[in-house]
Amino acid sequence: MKPIIKKWIVLGSTVSLLTCWTELEAQTLPASSFARVELILQMDRIDPQKRISPLLTGKFCEHLGWNIYNGMDAQILRNPTFGDYKFRVGPMSPDGIASFAWDPTRIKQRMTEQAIRYGWPRKALEELFASWKAGLACFWTRVPSAQAVRVSPEPGTNGSRAQRIETLQPRAGVAQWTWLPLHRVHRFEVEVYGRAVESAELFVQVKDEDGQVVEECPVGTLRPEWSRLQGSLELPQTVRPDGRFQVAVLTKKPANIVLQYVFLRPADHIEGFDPDVVRLLRASHLPILRWPGGNFVSGYHWRDGVGPIEKRPSRPNYAWGGIEPNTFGTDEFLRFCRVVGCEPLICVNAGSGTPEEAAAWVEYCNGDTNTPMGRLRATNGHPEPYRVKYWEIGNELWGRWQYFWTTPEGYVDRYRRFVRAMRAVDPSIHILACGAPVLWGEDWNQTVIHSLGTELEALTDHPLIGGSVPQTVDPVDVFRDFMAIPRLLEKRWRAMEKLMRQNQIPHPRLAVTELQMFAHVGGRGDRDKPIRLTAENLPRQDTISEALYDVLIYHACVRLTPFVELVTHSATVNHGGGLRKERERVWANPCYYARSAFHALAGAQIIPIEIQAQRLRAPRVLPNIRHVPEALIYPSVDAVAGLDRKGQVWVSMVNCYAGKPVEVTVRVRSATPASIGSLWLLYGKTPWSRNTLEHPHEVVPIKKQIRAEGNKFCVTLPSYCVARLGFSLKDN
Repeated sequence: MKPIIKKWIVLGSTVSLLTCWTELEAQTLPASSFARVELILQMDRIDPQKRISPLLTGKFCEHLGWNIYNGMDAQILRNPTFGDYKFRVGPMSPDGIASFAWDPTRIKQRMTEQAIRYGWPRKALEELFASWKAGLACFWTRVPSAQAVRVSPEPGTNGSRAQRIETLQPRAGVAQWTWLPLHRVHRFEVEVYGRAVESAELFVQVKDEDGQVVEECPVGTLRPEWSRLQGSLELPQTVRPDGRFQVAVLTKKPANIVLQYVFLRPADHIEGFDPDVVRLLRASHLPILRWPGGNFVSGYHWRDGVGPIEKRPSRPNYAWGGIEPNTFGTDEFLRFCRVVGCEPLICVNAGSGTPEEAAAWVEYCNGDTNTPMGRLRATNGHPEPYRVKYWEIGNELWGRWQYFWTTPEGYVDRYRRFVRAMRAVDPSIHILACGAPVLWGEDWNQTVIHSLGTELEALTDHPLIGGSVPQTVDPVDVFRDFMAIPRLLEKRWRAMEKLMRQNQIPHPRLAVTELQMFAHVGGRGDRDKPIRLTAENLPRQDTISEALYDVLIYHACVRLTPFVELVTHSATVNHGGGLRKERERVWANPCYYARSAFHALAGAQIIPIEIQAQRLRAPRVLPNIRHVPEALIYPSVDAVAGLDRKGQVWVSMVNCYAGKPVEVTVRVRSATPASIGSLWLLYGKTPWSRNTLEHPHEVVPIKKQIRAEGNKFCVTLPSYCVARLGFSLKDN
């Protein structure tokens, strides 16, 4: 074993115990052995001015898949605005727009794949495709038969596609299959917007998989003028809660109608949002939420998403495919933030958007009612300014997958024009510039920093690191690599801070506005080796590995205080790690619990901590780090500590040692802990342990009391574990 070498990480010109850890030679322990680690809290070295940012445990939401629609949003139906649904097949165009399927065979394949996930029984899939070919919007079908209904596209009041439906017999119309949240509620609200050539009575019908009518309810009478109808239905308590149901909008008699939208919401929704999502995000003390993208924002025009719902156009989603109904816009996002209790961060369209459009968006959110956009906001029901502080100028504009991507010099030009226009509206806003990932975006970042100098407040990073991993790789080696990445990022971020200071930026800041593990299962690779890596055992965003990885990133951010000001992890629901929602059931990924627990350190004074731990080395199986020049070495246990405003000490710990429990001694120097503390643990049996729809509580935290032994606590951390120790101090 090599002699103990104490490694001191330097912040500016000050050597700090905050990031000290002792490196021991990496070694293989006997299977029965415990690794041993000592953490020494330096209570006499606290700098009262140095506090952990309260914005490190933020989240990100984007108009992608089931993240917002059929995720955060409580509305249940798919394509409720009868839009022209586009299936993305890639690759991107030279300007950064997704390619969409046009071949009917490919469309049928993609439609079938999505419909099965949405709850369609296989026996209904042929009619689904036939209805689409006949002119019915995707994910709707004709009922009771194709012969009973004629359909065609029709312009709506918003200039977008609506749906003409001619029913040729009584009790005919359109329907779709879906799941309902019957585990939670049996009453539902229905909203329809449309018109009829001649007055037509509408009702909603719900059938089960056996074709039996479960419930019907009248919605009202459509007349020649466009109008909104509302109704409610309540399903019997005896209905099977986990079944799928056909929801149909029918005319009482033969009729010719045009529908612009049909919404179905559970009656327990919270201001239009899924109550389980709201409850879980509230409980996690979510500090900040980024929106609306992501790649989506580079083709998004915010005026499409404000005002009366029936006036908002449906657009193709140019980044991800599908349809953007614009029913979740600026006011809905800011209402969601208010309901959850978090700060909003808006990323503006600096791709296909203009500085004038972004300035008008700032005015809509923050302007008084004596301004044009402030008056528009008041007309839309919100007279008080939202006072949105955080604004980000574009998303990943360095990437060719971004609509109207640009060069580093091109971004400098855009940034100056956007900032000038936005600050003319509200000089108080805090603006984040689009940075490139520090592992491969050096040219972009250096150009932006050198060119903007003191004009730059903060730079963003999206460390989406991993790559396509061959199937012959050991999945535990993937875990080991991810445990090393936060230390690598910490080193690169520290160099970025130094560069910003050298360019006369007095208070440089970094905002990590997207974050998640980003490994994917690739090809076979060496055919002489057995397959070991699969989608099931890959350490990915929904596993315990993401929980450990995220907390290690938080630790790096704490050690870089105050340089890293915020993190918005990807993402809220069904994208990256966070919450999952399938079949209208919501459950949490392990990283949700880890993020929630780390919030206890928000705003706490940083306690310098010395970590005496083994040194581990990454195997470098992830393509994105295989060729970095730095030594990929990390401690077997990583930790940070804080003293909150109530005098409580919190120690956050991650056991990075693959497959080994670790005995940790936490010593308190220059203070005496109370005799009883609390220990919070989250761990999995393997690095790919996860929660699922069938087993939503496979990986959940446990809490227990722990007794001090003099000035120390002795803690055993299971393998694949993130932990939080909490205790108060005795009065000396």
